[in-house]
Amino acid sequence: MVPPNISDREIARRGRDLYDRQIRARVETVENIGKIISIDLDTGNCEIGEDILDLSTRLQLKSPNALIWAERIGFNAVYAVGGALTKVNVS
Repeated sequence: MVPPNISDREIARRGRDLYDRQIRARVETVENIGKIISIDLDTGNCEIGEDILDLSTRLQLKSPNALIWAERIGFNAVYAVGGALTKVNVS
């Protein structure tokens, strides 16, 4: 359950910051580009795979109150509706 005092914007900010500072260098590899990563914002634990619900469930089994951020590795969004995903520069 998301604490009521944390906005969606704050969750996104924290998720992006954690990913950029601590996780990106480890996971943006050729074999992971395009996969989904779910991150527990409190612990920094993460899961990588194809199914966002499965990944989030695995994190919540470890920490039932986990605040989770997910994104597609190497892209600007997890899903595209009415548009296209844009690959980001991973160099």
